[in-house]
Amino acid sequence: MRVLVSGLADHVVDELKRRILDGQIAPGEKLPGENGLVEEFGVSRTVVREAVSRLQAAGLVETFQGRGSFVLEVPERTAGLRAVRSHRDVLDLMDFRIGVESEAAGLAAGRRTGRQLKGIERALDDFRRVGDDPSRSVEADFAFHLKVAVASGNRFYSDLIAELGPMMIMLPRTRLDPAYEISDREHLTRVIHEHENIHAAIARGEPEAARAAARVHLANTRDRLRDR
Repeated sequence: MRVLVSGLADHVVDELKRRILDGQIAPGEKLPGENGLVEEFGVSRTVVREAVSRLQAAGLVETFQGRGSFVLEVPERTAGLRAVRSHRDVLDLMDFRIGVESEAAGLAAGRRTGRQLKGIERALDDFRRVGDDPSRSVEADFAFHLKVAVASGNRFYSDLIAELGPMMIMLPRTRLDPAYEISDREHLTRVIHEHENIHAAIARGEPEAARAAARVHLANTRDRLRDR
C-alpha cells in the first residue's frame, strides 16, 4: 500500500513542481485545494497529502492551517546565483555542484579533523535512519553535503553550500519522469551507498578517491535527471 501511495504521489509532485518551476503557479499563489487535486489527478487524499508534504520538504510551498498551501519564492541570497525555475536550471545546478563539491570532498579528505569526520558520520547515520520519509530525508541529505563542505577547511565552500540550502538536494532527488522505473527504495539505497563511498574516502584520508566518489555520486544524480 505504501509503495502504491508513493508511486502515485510521485506523479502529483512532478506535475505540481513543473508548474511551479515553469512559473505557471507564481510565488505567493495558492495551490489548488485538496479536493481540487483529488479530482484533477484521480487520487486519494492520502496521496495528495503525501505530495504536498514532499513539496513542503523541498521548500517549494508552505502550508498554513485552515488556509492552504502557498508557493514560496526561491531565495536568491547569493550574488550570481539565480532561482532554479526550469529543468535546464536543475541540470546546470548539478554541473555546478559536481565541480564545487568534488573539490570540497578532496580537500576534506586531506584536512578534516576528527570532530568534522564525526559530523559527517552522524549526518550519514541520520540519512540512513530517516529513509524515504520526504519530510526529513531532504534535510538529512543536505546536512551530509554541508558537513563535507565544512570539513574542507575552506569557509567559502561551506558558505556557498549553506547559501544554496536544502533546495539544491530536493530538485535532484525528486524524479521528474513519472515513467522512471527504479523504485524509491532502490533509489535511496543507491544514494546511501554513494554517500558511504564519499565518507569512506574522506575517513581514509584519500583526496583523489574522495573527489572521484563525490563526482560519481553527483554525476549519477544528474544522469537520473537528464531525460525528462
